[in-house]
Amino acid sequence: MENPAAPTGITRRRALTATGGVLASAALAQTVAAFPAAAASQDADAIVVGHGLAGLVATAELAAAGRRVLLLDQEPEASLGGQAFWSFGGLFFVDSDEQRLMGVKDSHDLAWQDWLGAAGFDRGVGDPAGQDYWAYKWAQAYVDFASGEKRSWLSGLGVQWFPIVGWAERGGGLADGHGNSVPRFHVTWGTGPAVVEPFEKKVRAAVAAGKVSFRFRYRVDGIVTTGGAVTGVRGAILEPSSAARGKPSSRTVVGDFELHAPVVVVTSGGIGANHDLVRQNWPARLGTPPKTMITGVPAHVDGRMLAITQAAGGRIVNPDRMWHYTEGLRNYAPIWPDHGIRILPGPSSMWFDATGKRFNAPDIPGYDTLHTLKSITGSGYDYSWFVTTQKIIAKEFALSGSEQNPDLTNKNILQLLSRIWQTPEPIEKFKNNGVDFVVASTLPELVAGMNKLTGDGLIDLADLKRQIDARDREIDNPYTKDLQVMGIRNALNYPGDSLSRTAPIHKILDSSAGPLIAVRLNILTRKTLGGLQTDLSGRVLDQTGSPVPGLYAAGEVAGFGGGGVHGYRSLEGTFLGGCLFSGRQAGRAAAAATAT
Repeated sequence: MENPAAPTGITRRRALTATGGVLASAALAQTVAAFPAAAASQDADAIVVGHGLAGLVATAELAAAGRRVLLLDQEPEASLGGQAFWSFGGLFFVDSDEQRLMGVKDSHDLAWQDWLGAAGFDRGVGDPAGQDYWAYKWAQAYVDFASGEKRSWLSGLGVQWFPIVGWAERGGGLADGHGNSVPRFHVTWGTGPAVVEPFEKKVRAAVAAGKVSFRFRYRVDGIVTTGGAVTGVRGAILEPSSAARGKPSSRTVVGDFELHAPVVVVTSGGIGANHDLVRQNWPARLGTPPKTMITGVPAHVDGRMLAITQAAGGRIVNPDRMWHYTEGLRNYAPIWPDHGIRILPGPSSMWFDATGKRFNAPDIPGYDTLHTLKSITGSGYDYSWFVTTQKIIAKEFALSGSEQNPDLTNKNILQLLSRIWQTPEPIEKFKNNGVDFVVASTLPELVAGMNKLTGDGLIDLADLKRQIDARDREIDNPYTKDLQVMGIRNALNYPGDSLSRTAPIHKILDSSAGPLIAVRLNILTRKTLGGLQTDLSGRVLDQTGSPVPGLYAAGEVAGFGGGGVHGYRSLEGTFLGGCLFSGRQAGRAAAAATAT
């Protein structure tokens, strides 16, 4: 079944499948049959659990080194590429060609300063037994990678980027605090699918060559150990599923399996769709866990492999570190349960809590995700509000997800250029069809709509008007004490923002900028920042800090490297990059470990 949200016509998946030719088709038809093993007791040289981006990268590296690989996933083939397929395709580069084109002066030292300010590593950085010991080392290695070969490596694989660099997580504090000092968010031309494509292509070619065998619908329930070393995996074979990408698939068991290899690489993702696990690990520093959340990832992102790998001896660190978004919209055309879409906002919308009180800095759109999350939970409600204008959303609103950006995803230049003179169609569809939007010609009508939408009558018209008037008075001069207005002017000084991401500064109550728009913002689950602790080779460590023989991990299940490369906060554009880097590290190390 084709994904109803995917573009019609010749899709990237169809093209990749066709590229493999007859040999690939024959190999894919035999996904249940094992290829000849290197030894009688082994089914492969390596088993990779999870066919998302990190798993594809690790598999590609193993196959390139001549290893025979079984690639397992509980989902059907339609979901190959995992969460990365749905992503906006943002990548963190340092001192890139695109930055220089935009006049941005970046450096390794500035990026490292920003990373440390965001991460706040404080759990035994200098202690080999500390939770942050390997996370810190992974952070150093990743910033080196992002400042060095990352861009050229991906460019050599055919990946390209939109020339205007985005400025995410601006921080709003001091120079050595959280946030990106300069724009570093590089949107991939083709979004998430274009990041997945070169690695999917490599793996499909390896399938055709007999080096890789897919095992779709193989759910791992346990990691097999022999004499203290990992020697394989066991689990259940699920019934075939025609579920489209992102749609829930059945969990009906039709058989079981046990497969053996000297190396197992776990790349199974995080916990974002498992709200019970999210609440279980929710830290007190972020307030009370929300009673209501929407979900930014498909239902299969369930976190099962964390406990399974822990049972095999792996150590989980920093489980209370997580990354959830505050600007979530309920999808009017959901693909997975409780499907939420994030607004990637520019700096101009006014942000209020559920009672209509304006947030203080750094709780400004695009500045400090986790601080704002804490402020929202501290308000006693699970939602907040943007109050904005049509002029602002036309220029400043972007939606996360490849399916919400057909111009970028399909590399349609004319459709992309249409953003200059009109509000992007996906934004207009959410405005017209989404349950979280209120549109009105006057402020009294807007407030009435906000109170009707929530049913709690919390917004007081006079108080909301007082706060908006106070902000609007600050627009009359080129200088101000309002930090958000300062931020807007700062953004307009950056060519990338003034061209594509920041509306000309204006008063919210300027009727020529209307209509007025209020957007109810929900908390949206997304990323796990902690996970399995790994060394720089991707080897999973036990409670003593020693590698579990034969066991590797990469991607979100490993906190994107080391059990938490981001520390407490992300600088954005580092999740896909963390999957790429950690998948490559683990794949290369596992290949070296199985050399004969």
